[in-house]
Amino acid sequence: MSESYDSLRKKIEGAGELASVVRTMKALAASSIGQYERAVHSLADYYKAVEMGLFVCFRQSGAGWLPNGNGRLKKGAIGAIIFGSDQGLVGQFNDVLADFAVQELRSLPGEKRVYAVGERIHGYLSDAGLPAARLYPAPNSVRAITPLVGHILLDTQIQPGREAVETLYIFHHRPVAGAAYEPVSELLLPLDEKWRHSLEGLQWPTKNLPQAIGSVEHTLVALVHEYLFAAIFRACAESLASENASRLAAMQRAEKNIGELLESLTQSFHRIRQDAIDEELFDLIGGFEALGGNS
Repeated sequence: MSESYDSLRKKIEGAGELASVVRTMKALAASSIGQYERAVHSLADYYKAVEMGLFVCFRQSGAGWLPNGNGRLKKGAIGAIIFGSDQGLVGQFNDVLADFAVQELRSLPGEKRVYAVGERIHGYLSDAGLPAARLYPAPNSVRAITPLVGHILLDTQIQPGREAVETLYIFHHRPVAGAAYEPVSELLLPLDEKWRHSLEGLQWPTKNLPQAIGSVEHTLVALVHEYLFAAIFRACAESLASENASRLAAMQRAEKNIGELLESLTQSFHRIRQDAIDEELFDLIGGFEALGGNS
């Protein structure tokens, strides 16, 4: 009886410590979701400024000039940037995205060049026959996103012995209502006429229309680079927000399970303790009665 009593007490203490860890992880996940959502919101203003700059260049260039030609899909290698996670406790986060990306990419002809962000998504992609040409650690803060995006842009444009990627997709999770998320894909390159027409439909906020100084082509190249930077940055921030939403949901489930376990252990502990007390009382009563009988 004593061993069961001590064993239950240790289990209750361990469950209590685990519950404390889960509460801490919940708080960290909730805080991280907020910072990544604020980063996406802040990026919207910068993205809008880049769009207005492109609007000015297209308006000034007349018939227009696209940095990658006519905007049609190329016959060369298809680049795919896939944002996963390095850490666990995220449920089906990586599984769902890997299945989604593999299904989408297999429907496209040609060589696939994968740029994976996160060790765990890399493992799922390798098992599916899509090993990464480049593997990047998932950033753990908003500040770490910028250098990651810079490395990705450099690797997709310049590689020793390989041509720059001219067809580029991006795959990531995007937060939806509540703590949910969904896998999405976006074609970043080539830039097509539909993309250009969406920019030409914008309106300058004042009556004084600006002009690009110097070469419009050079300005366009710089602005397109910033457009790609903003698009990849946003995808990364949305992925990190979704990852922490998934972790928050996992911690909520774990907290519920631990609570139920603690309740069950506590009930068993009290029952065994009461049984021990009752047994001692019975022994005392029996001893008292035995003494009384002898007197």
